[in-house]
Amino acid sequence: MTWTSAFGRACRVLLHAIVRGLALTRISPNALTFIGLVINIVAAVLFGYANSENYSRLFLYAGLVIIGAGVFDMVDGRVARATGQVTTFGAFFDSVIDRYSDVALFFGLLVHYARVNRFFYLVLVAFVMVSSVMVSYTRARAESLIGSCKVGFMERPERIVLVMIGALFARWGAMAPVLWVLAVLSTVTVIHRIIHTYQETRILDARVAAEAAAQQKVVAAEKNNQPTAGGTQQVPSFN
Repeated sequence: MTWTSAFGRACRVLLHAIVRGLALTRISPNALTFIGLVINIVAAVLFGYANSENYSRLFLYAGLVIIGAGVFDMVDGRVARATGQVTTFGAFFDSVIDRYSDVALFFGLLVHYARVNRFFYLVLVAFVMVSSVMVSYTRARAESLIGSCKVGFMERPERIVLVMIGALFARWGAMAPVLWVLAVLSTVTVIHRIIHTYQETRILDARVAAEAAAQQKVVAAEKNNQPTAGGTQQVPSFN
């Protein structure tokens, strides 16, 4: 067994123990989701309070807080399944709260770059915020039309991990390249999902058009086989 597999097993055992303990409390999975949002807001406040003198320390704290919030992101669904509290609303609520958590973190970075007068990175963070929301929106909108749209790399876990890395290693200037990676890959993911949805909807539209044409043929055939209004005409006999 390698050290990586041993670490993975230890993490799974720890996660299972956390889920089992929370399941025993019968806590609502929606409450766990909301707690995750509150913790992310704390991280956003730490980002916002950071200035040019203390940013490396406060960013480090924010990164550690995001790790704590990530635990709640990982366990809420598992607790719901373990306690038989899986609901359609729960999935909806989790998705909505995740968007608020993402925006909160980027808003905290916006405040930080405004405080330190870094206009360029202020604009970059705003762009990353919009593109991250669009990654989620394109999937949600596409899946209302074509059923599934999971293409693209920059999903929420990847975004959170990158922000976490940027915060933990801010002392070495990691946040700037992280923002560039987020901006580029989020945009690529949005474009990928638009192209995928375009291709799938073309197939869907062609299938619908073919079914409509077939239905019209059936209706036309039924009309041709109907008798005239006066009933069946008899051919007169001259015998």
